[in-house]
Amino acid sequence: MATTRSTSKPKSSTWGNKWTIEKLDAFKKYVNAYLTIMETNKKKYGWKTLYFDGFAGSGDLNKRGNDNTETDSTVSFLNLDIEETGTQVYKGAAERVLNLTHKFDYYYFVDLNKESLDRLEEKLRTFDMGPKLQFRPGDANVWIKELAAALKKDTKLKALVLLDPFGMQINWESIELLKDTASDVWILVPSGVIINRLLDKKAGLPYINKLCSFFGMTEEEIRKEFYDKKVNPTLFGEETITEKKSDPIKLITDLYIKRLTGIWKHVTPKPLVMKNTKNVPIFHFVFASNKPAGLKIAKDIIGKD
Repeated sequence: MATTRSTSKPKSSTWGNKWTIEKLDAFKKYVNAYLTIMETNKKKYGWKTLYFDGFAGSGDLNKRGNDNTETDSTVSFLNLDIEETGTQVYKGAAERVLNLTHKFDYYYFVDLNKESLDRLEEKLRTFDMGPKLQFRPGDANVWIKELAAALKKDTKLKALVLLDPFGMQINWESIELLKDTASDVWILVPSGVIINRLLDKKAGLPYINKLCSFFGMTEEEIRKEFYDKKVNPTLFGEETITEKKSDPIKLITDLYIKRLTGIWKHVTPKPLVMKNTKNVPIFHFVFASNKPAGLKIAKDIIGKD
């Protein structure tokens, strides 16, 4: 997937700190529970644990959120405006995870923006963990492929994966590579803020290739999921009208969850919903695992039945 540096800024340079922190708090709670359980199993079964962050950024949360300056061309096109509720600087996912009592055996931080990744590496030097901390500049899709290969080669290796992009940078073919691996995954889905906007009401779908890549589906399948065709009689015969289905954001989320259940055995049926100040869902934070215990913990943290 072609990824370019955005040359234009959104209408506002602010970011949704309220829901960003809600997301990170939920993730930190899960990581803590995950490591607590794995600590015993590591000694019993000789397991090794790996943390993989595909969009690590610089580690700061400020007015731009996760500091990912590399983004899809679709993001620039949409000229998005997302509100924030404060200007306080918070710790990002990397510091939160590294500050936990229990540790992973390996930490991999990936980001397309090397400058941001260099700042993160500088920031995390204080943890003095040497080669346990690995920083990999480049496309997350490429490194997910490497991760999947490592997990399939070493069955004692267990991974917790955070895929937290702003846009639609993750290709479905990358997600599929993690099938049959010992991986727990949290994925941020830009359901309302981007995907719903690409599904235009007139069904022109100028970014259909992006949608196909994201969902791993054909154009025909995507049109069937999100549009209805109606035939109306007119004075000059029948006229076929294409209409976007109601509640598209829910349809987007349900479809992505359904797709994930073909990769992992257990997926949150009701993910964490993040809304803007108008109470409109803009992101969904979805969890997937092959372990039922993982799903139970995630649901308890999210607060969904």
